[in-house]
Amino acid sequence: MRKNAWIAGVTAVMAAGLIIMTPVSARAEAVIPAGIYVGGLSLEGMTEMEAEEAVKDYVEAKLDQVVTLDVNGTQAEASAEDLGLSWGNPDAVSEALKGSEVKGNLIKRYMKKRDLQENPVKVDLEMNVDQEKVAAFVSEKCGAAIAEAQDATIVKEGEEFIITPSVTGIAVDMEATEKAINDALNEEGTDGIAIAAVITETEPRIKTEDLSEIKDVLGTFSTSFSSSGWARSTNLEVGTSKINGRVLMPGDVLSGYECMAPLTLDNGYKMATAYENGRSVDSIAGGVCQIATTLYNAALNAELEIVQRQNHSMTVSYVEHSMDAAIAGTYKDIKIGNPYDTPIYVEGYTSGKKLIFTIYGKETRPENREVKYESKTLQWINPGDPIEEVDPTLQPGERVQVQSSHTGIRSELYKCVYIDGELTERTLLNKDSYNASKAIYRVGPPAPVETAPAETVPAETAPVETTPVGPGSVTGPGSVTPDPNVVGPGALIGPSSTGPAAGPASGPAETTAQSPVSPLGPGGTQGP
Repeated sequence: MRKNAWIAGVTAVMAAGLIIMTPVSARAEAVIPAGIYVGGLSLEGMTEMEAEEAVKDYVEAKLDQVVTLDVNGTQAEASAEDLGLSWGNPDAVSEALKGSEVKGNLIKRYMKKRDLQENPVKVDLEMNVDQEKVAAFVSEKCGAAIAEAQDATIVKEGEEFIITPSVTGIAVDMEATEKAINDALNEEGTDGIAIAAVITETEPRIKTEDLSEIKDVLGTFSTSFSSSGWARSTNLEVGTSKINGRVLMPGDVLSGYECMAPLTLDNGYKMATAYENGRSVDSIAGGVCQIATTLYNAALNAELEIVQRQNHSMTVSYVEHSMDAAIAGTYKDIKIGNPYDTPIYVEGYTSGKKLIFTIYGKETRPENREVKYESKTLQWINPGDPIEEVDPTLQPGERVQVQSSHTGIRSELYKCVYIDGELTERTLLNKDSYNASKAIYRVGPPAPVETAPAETVPAETAPVETTPVGPGSVTGPGSVTPDPNVVGPGALIGPSSTGPAAGPASGPAETTAQSPVSPLGPGGTQGP
């Protein structure tokens, strides 16, 4: 029975095999069985060429869809061009179609059909949008529905702080929104799609509750500019106003130069005296180093982080040695950082020829802890004799001071911490050298030497008869006694002779003698 059944089966298969012995042109028209899809399109009953055309039409219909994008309640329609829509895998689809044609004998065709019925083949289309174009579309059409986060702000008015609350921002997650659009485009259907953009909230960097902790004075310092003229005083006022009101969040760093820059006339600064290469010169924004110095000392008292600080090339008069800070572009700058867990507020202003900086924040240091700073001078360096530069525009003997002398200094600064009045910590902060600088004067050229004209005797004047008196001669009766004030030929004037003092007819305009600068320190005491 089994043998007869096997023979019958083979006979049937052989007979069926005759069915597929058709011309090549007929085999080329073989159709795609059920169970093969491209996207949402079924290719059942199509030839390969028909399937290619059908897929092409299907993709074009997909690309022609209108996409309605909802951004936080605001809707806008977008075309394929608006979103940069494109078909990303045409080659993969083409390869799949070529492999789907059913060819071969009856047994192979039967086995392939049975497999497709159980496990249909679906080739996904890859429809993609351009994220940059999506972002541009959202910004143009739905900009009102999104908003950037706004930091809280704070300003000190009188003795009170006024805070403007922060605002949470609303943003579109472009990467997630792009994926949502792509997924919708790759689903079945060509009648248009509606997508809700993926919205995220963005928190402001500076929040209202952060600024509400700014209440306490952490450190303050002031310097005087009572001897400054109008231009230098203006520079101090302008530069300080550009730092006033700055907020430093934890870890933030403030640059004095970046706050005050550009140091130009257009930015409100004036020409005033400044140091340059060991000399005092007129410079735009001259004097702003006093701003850096005052801010530096306020930061020391608040125990902020000193990120950058350099001393002046020569000593300044408004603070003790090693307590100054200079500004010279980015080469010399004052940079302070906030080491605390809460924000700080920098207040700066000028009043009554005084420059004041105060650092506010949340006080966390113990009440029994006190910080002081000790300046120690190690060496005084004599600047030496003044320099005189001849100026032909001055009158002979005229003398004008260009620059005063500066004694050179070597000094150190120590931070001293006291607990209940007892010194518990003494740390070296700065070790500085200040150049000595000679006084400089402009002087007039030397006075010309005047020569007396030669004395002439008229020819008609009769000679005066005199009796010569020689060595050892005796004056007798009738002789003429020579006038002792008249010096005869060959006479010598000894040390006892009298007459007008030798030298120029007039002295220099500055009559006070210039004493050399003493190598001693202030008050005439020898420096350490």
